Amino acid sequence: MGLTTPSPILRPSSTYVLGRWLVRLITGCLVAVVLLVAFRWQATLSALGSYLVCSETPQPSDLILVLAGDFYGPRVLKGAELATEGYAPRVLISGTPYQGRPEGEFAIAFLARQGYRTDSFESFGHAAGSTIEEAIALRPELARRGVKRVLLVTSAHHSRRALIVFKTLCSGIRFVSVPAPDPYYHADGWWRNTSSRRLFTSEWTKIAGSVFITLSQRFQ
Repeated sequence: MGLTTPSPILRPSSTYVLGRWLVRLITGCLVAVVLLVAFRWQATLSALGSYLVCSETPQPSDLILVLAGDFYGPRVLKGAELATEGYAPRVLISGTPYQGRPEGEFAIAFLARQGYRTDSFESFGHAAGSTIEEAIALRPELARRGVKRVLLVTSAHHSRRALIVFKTLCSGIRFVSVPAPDPYYHADGWWRNTSSRRLFTSEWTKIAGSVFITLSQRFQ
């Protein structure tokens, strides 16, 4: 009877081992996230809500830029407050047409009625329908003025997305986000309030879209 050759021992390839290790790592991370959400769901949701609000310390700047959408409320009042405190020599109020005139003109009239000196306020009209379009419309104007640092004023819930868009599309300018008070959005416990839930969902959806679109615009 002849001798039989023993079968070779098959060892898993390094690629197979690495793949199994990655699967285990990803599974472990997912389990950790699920457990975190399950046991600290309120803290997790509050953190997601707070991320939308980007509030930075005001710094001396070349310009205060008030974004469109609120010409009788907190945004323009915040811009006026920053100007009164001496953070920048000029305030540019961005706005779309309203009753045939740029809404910034109505904002300046409103601030005059509130007792603010308006000699440092300017209106910039455009027909933008989104934050991305607004940044594109403002980009040549900011370049013309040669500004290097700009205080960016908008509503609190909109501040993170606005900062992402303007930093991406207006390169070479240091934007400092100084949001206005936002009575319609409460980051801590946003899921308990109808307007906060609506704004949370809308902003996170738009952030995802804005990141994709702004990067596409930048590399065109």
